Amino acid sequence: MTNALLDYANRQTGSDLPPFDHIQPGQAEPAVRQILDENRKTIDALAAEPALLNWETLVRPLEELDDRLHRAFSPVSHLNSVTNTAEWRAAYNACLPLISAYSSDMGQHAGLHACYATVSKSDSFQSLDAAQRKVIENALRDFHLSGIDLPAVQQDRYKQIKQRLSELSTKFEENLLDATDAWTLHFDHSEALSGLPDSALAMAKQKAANKDEYKDLPEDQRGWLIGLDFPSYHAVMTYAQDRGLREQMYRAFCTRASDQGPYAGQWDNSDVMAEILALRHEAAQLLGFDNYAQRSLATKMARETDEVVSFLRDLAQRSRPRAQQELDELRAFAKELDGLDDLQAWDTSYYAEKLRQQRYAISNEELRPYFPAPQAIQGLFEVASRLFNVSFEPMEGIATWHDDVTAYAVLAASGETVGYFYLDPYARDAKRGGAWMDDCLGRRLRTDGQQLPIAFLTCNFTPPVGNKPALLTHDELTTLFHEFGHGLHHLLTRIDCADVAGINAVAWDAVELPSQFLENWCWEKVALDEFARHFETGEPMPDDLFQRLHNSKNFHAALMMIRQIEFSLFDFLLHRDYDPDQGAKVYETLNAVRAEVSVLTPPAFNRFPNGFSHIFAGGYGAGYYSYKWAEVLSADAFAAFEEEGVFNADTGARFKDHILSQGGSAEAMDLFVRFRGREPSIEPLLRHSGLLDAA
Repeated sequence: MTNALLDYANRQTGSDLPPFDHIQPGQAEPAVRQILDENRKTIDALAAEPALLNWETLVRPLEELDDRLHRAFSPVSHLNSVTNTAEWRAAYNACLPLISAYSSDMGQHAGLHACYATVSKSDSFQSLDAAQRKVIENALRDFHLSGIDLPAVQQDRYKQIKQRLSELSTKFEENLLDATDAWTLHFDHSEALSGLPDSALAMAKQKAANKDEYKDLPEDQRGWLIGLDFPSYHAVMTYAQDRGLREQMYRAFCTRASDQGPYAGQWDNSDVMAEILALRHEAAQLLGFDNYAQRSLATKMARETDEVVSFLRDLAQRSRPRAQQELDELRAFAKELDGLDDLQAWDTSYYAEKLRQQRYAISNEELRPYFPAPQAIQGLFEVASRLFNVSFEPMEGIATWHDDVTAYAVLAASGETVGYFYLDPYARDAKRGGAWMDDCLGRRLRTDGQQLPIAFLTCNFTPPVGNKPALLTHDELTTLFHEFGHGLHHLLTRIDCADVAGINAVAWDAVELPSQFLENWCWEKVALDEFARHFETGEPMPDDLFQRLHNSKNFHAALMMIRQIEFSLFDFLLHRDYDPDQGAKVYETLNAVRAEVSVLTPPAFNRFPNGFSHIFAGGYGAGYYSYKWAEVLSADAFAAFEEEGVFNADTGARFKDHILSQGGSAEAMDLFVRFRGREPSIEPLLRHSGLLDAA
């Protein structure tokens, strides 16, 4: 059988879109192994004569080697996330140790390090452009962060740690996915789901119809099925009148992959978390850092751990009084409405939605008809087009991994294609939860011309039901805009050096700037007027409905702020204060953080960290604070549009030129100052969150 992955990796002309219709799981490991073996030989040959090397003879060939490997592994990694079958899981896990070992070996390759050092000291270095110099400076920094300075024995230990951490992160995500998919509840009568809107009931009915256990039954006997996928969970927690059902689902969701709940001990991530924390701490100390939090900041905007902790605690101090007031109001409302004296974690979303409806006469269900997914996606394109003078065209006949997936080309004003992306919007079984943007292929200058960037944009929205299109909530609309902001950062880069193009080498606490920034247009009437039209009548969103939506923007903003601070501070202190003699004090740390900043403490059985994939399976370990840090940047960036016009062409061009197009070619603070004319202010964030008077 032809290895389609290897053919794609070797391709240097023609379409750069992966051949998803031909890629098979069994092709992954042989293709990756062959490329790694060939890469090692080429790199050893390059490193043999460092004095003869310069940008063109060192960095350019290395870019091609990295790109070839990325072409082979990126589709494997992506398919493991979105079609997590046993075959793709096995293929991914077979490749992972090979990739990890190669990465560690290259990070500690003395000859390669000498090559970069030689080029950095050569006369030709100063003639390079800023992006090229940044690539070499970053490479030298990363060699040190990979243990190049360590004695041989410690280098070997560092490699072992990095490989084991890669395996553990994958295991964490697999446990969480398996625990999520395992739990379902089936109902013979819809009365048990009383309170759920028609859209959620239809989704539950369709879920049962798609389940092997029920799909062959007569239609009137299939019943209704709910699970722990986010659309199901959110619908029950927000609308189900049966308090017992809400509690049952809450317990199942917040104990996934733990020692508690309906699958207690099965797929338990507790030992995985403990080992991850221990190994991260050991790796950081090998490199000369006091702890992993300190190591994390080596590639971020923030410079000191105390700076991060002070930032979070300052935000908590500003937000906590308002959050307590919001919680007291919610408790009083629940008591007044239903005589509830003991508001619990499984009650908050339910009564918050009722209070929001009472206070602002608005609900997500009233908004849904105005956000049919195809229309919302087109509206997103219109907003991005007006802001950044680009356009988007669907591509026909492109091979994808699921019928829901569509591919698009991104065009500049001149008509030139500048990138491509795949959009995979809906939740389904065997698909990782959450929403994310990933790099399929990066922009770089090849020997035969320009390689264009390609992005994967993945969400888990409520899927279409029957003949109706998927109708998004406003929260889902915001998520769509958020992920597309990441996508634009990757796709609109004009940097031709792969290592600093797009999202590459962007400081992690600044990488959320474009995504959070684009969310703002979900609240602007002039933007919603572009696309928010009723899916049946075509009527635009009425002015009074928009006004009610706008009035509700900061509903429970302080509670949401405190929640994010709780997650951020927990993550950072967990890594900063780790003591190997005491081990992973996961829940002790979490409880201490909650006592300090939270106003509503979840029940003792809650095992939130066991599902906190951002920090244990993603790139946010000792970095979850980045969401709040970047929110300061994004709020201040949007303030420029408030001052100059939310669709001001010059402001949009300035944001594209100084932020989106520059990737990681310069320091994030320098790029922000170029756009804004000054360093960021926290005032717009407090104002946008309705907390300015609490500052």
